[in-house]
Amino acid sequence: MRKLEDVLKWVVQGQHFVNAYQAVRQNKGAPGIDGLSVEDMKKYLPAHWNEVKESILDGSYYPSPVRSVSIPKGSGGKRILGIPTVMDRIIQQSIHQLLSRRWEPLFSEYSYGFRSKRSAHDALHQATEYINEGRQWIIDLDLKSFFDKVDHDKLIHLIRNQVADKGLLQLIRRYLQCDMVKGKQRIKRRCGTPQGGPLSPLLSNVLLNELDKELEKRGHKFVRYADDCSIFLKSKRSAERVLQSITRFLQDKLLLEVNQKKTTICRPVNFNLLGHGYVASYKKGDKGKYRLCISKPSWQRLKDKIKVITRKTSPIPFEERIERLNYLMRGWLNYFRHATGQEKLRYLDSWIRCRLRYCIWKAWKKPKRRIRAFIQLGISRSWAIRFGYSRMGGWAIACSPIMGTTITEARLRQKGYIPFQEYYHKLRKENRKKK
Repeated sequence: MRKLEDVLKWVVQGQHFVNAYQAVRQNKGAPGIDGLSVEDMKKYLPAHWNEVKESILDGSYYPSPVRSVSIPKGSGGKRILGIPTVMDRIIQQSIHQLLSRRWEPLFSEYSYGFRSKRSAHDALHQATEYINEGRQWIIDLDLKSFFDKVDHDKLIHLIRNQVADKGLLQLIRRYLQCDMVKGKQRIKRRCGTPQGGPLSPLLSNVLLNELDKELEKRGHKFVRYADDCSIFLKSKRSAERVLQSITRFLQDKLLLEVNQKKTTICRPVNFNLLGHGYVASYKKGDKGKYRLCISKPSWQRLKDKIKVITRKTSPIPFEERIERLNYLMRGWLNYFRHATGQEKLRYLDSWIRCRLRYCIWKAWKKPKRRIRAFIQLGISRSWAIRFGYSRMGGWAIACSPIMGTTITEARLRQKGYIPFQEYYHKLRKENRKKK
């Protein structure tokens, strides 16, 4: 395949650039260190683009430093994001679109992260297929601080194998090496490709495609989603041998470090992939086979998010709570729609309704208002007084029959509430129709 030559001009002009601008506008995102938002680009681009374009083409353009932001990781700890300016995001997106056309045919069939027409569900389906074929010794490979450890020289060398345009290679290296601003501190970077920019996911796939090719050359069955790689084997002994040799390959050839504490050889019941776990299938004729379930950390993260939305002390209108809850529910269940968990959803719905009732109880505040509310809801005056002046704690009242028979599920539905279990059944029914 012939190398890409004289392509830098396509990064900064024509429909290619327009598509990049529209993609960044659609993704929105926070401003970089210059404070300019996506909407500000409407006025900024017409006034400054010709100057920026010429500097890119003559090689004098230097990207702005990225803004450092820390976000919590699902597994604990912090993940560092580097937020480029909107202008640099548009340029990176344009480079991404150009290079992805070249690399997409070169990427492995078993690489699923940050690729068009591929998803986490595809990766989970492939992993389940391997497990149910009898490959039930799994290497759960964890790369230590992958996005902070990428070697720039190694990555540029791999890109140079497909790109002969020196201007584009120089621009990519400058994006890799641009400084990071954290508060008033300016940090120089000589390795890593921090998450946050449109170019970072593609560059990570370019580097880890070398791992994919090595695994395919050895005939191993694997699934990779970004820097999460799982290798499926038939015996513990072969898994131990493969782990040792792949660790050497990553360290010697790709200059990456394997996290020895988190990398494990496990069986399906102890294996977590993309927020999912595995349990033995109970269906007749499925002896020795497994099906997807929702992992314990995923359940806990969901409950933590629900707690924030339904916190009784938060000054949020009740309708807004319901709206936020439904938004979370739809996104979460669409992601986990292929996993089992009906019983847990039933208990989850019950717990959510109690928390919503607690919010209502707290909003009533004083005993007289609570008595009036109970009477309006159809409770006799004597019972309303008894519960209005009750010394029971708020949570005990919220879970008691008095709230369950007054603030009923039907009344919550009138406010827009949708149970998780109901939406889950709807999704499963739609999936069955598609099949």
